[in-house]
Amino acid sequence: MAITLGNEFLTVQAVAQGAELVCVRDKRDGVEHLWSADPAFWPRHAPVLFPIVGRLKNNQYRIDGRSFCLGQHGFARDSVFELVQKDRQNVLFRLGWNEETLRKYPYRFELEIGYALQGASLTTTYRVRNRDRQSLFFSIGAHPGLNCPFTADTNFEDYYLEFELPETAPVRPIDPNGLLKRERRPFLDNQRTIALTKELFAGDALVFEKLRSQSVALKNRRNSKVIHFDFSGFPYLAFWSPPQGAPFICIEPWFGHGDEEDFDGDFREKEGVMPLRPDEEFRCAYRISVD
Repeated sequence: MAITLGNEFLTVQAVAQGAELVCVRDKRDGVEHLWSADPAFWPRHAPVLFPIVGRLKNNQYRIDGRSFCLGQHGFARDSVFELVQKDRQNVLFRLGWNEETLRKYPYRFELEIGYALQGASLTTTYRVRNRDRQSLFFSIGAHPGLNCPFTADTNFEDYYLEFELPETAPVRPIDPNGLLKRERRPFLDNQRTIALTKELFAGDALVFEKLRSQSVALKNRRNSKVIHFDFSGFPYLAFWSPPQGAPFICIEPWFGHGDEEDFDGDFREKEGVMPLRPDEEFRCAYRISVD
């Protein structure tokens, strides 16, 4: 059953399965902005990526010589969360460690996902708590799909992404196995915008690191409707849409990323993996605003 939040601007729904958003609808014009999870293209709406982001080489990783198996983006997106609290404009879900998670991920943790409405903005907050006696290592990220086009009188190629600041930034290419290549391919050269085309994602996601901007907007050339996306504090940002021309785009802020193609070390040594000492808490948040 979906949990519904609402105010005069937005209706938002989330479910316990994956603590996933399933609806972000603008009440002012009736436009649904969250992807429908149509399995013909991609059967998810806005999954959380935990305790890994991206893909592991052969879906395996090692800690202290022990091997563990994890599918792409980890297990949180397929887990049932506990509903902790809810009011008209806020909801909080929690996932804790159990015997099944310990077989995949050898740490005792709590993951909380909160959604909060304020005006025409929705803030998603992630909190990771270490409930173990040892340091915990993890990555975490978001993967919301936004309908693109917004309206029937526009098409995908009417849209573009606009960064807060001009960017000179390469992208990290992805190999056919979904692993990051070591090379950085030149992409942005003192530019603020990326035009959306069907060919843009032919090589998988566009993965950026260390951007100057802390926000990006999804805009179009036909009307003034805008989605603002604040990813303050996240060191990586990816954009993705299926290359067969799906009518949505994912804007993905990450702490961490998939394995590099030649990585063969301990999980704790992987770039982007973060340590958390016993009883410590990590918190991050991103915000979607509809203008």
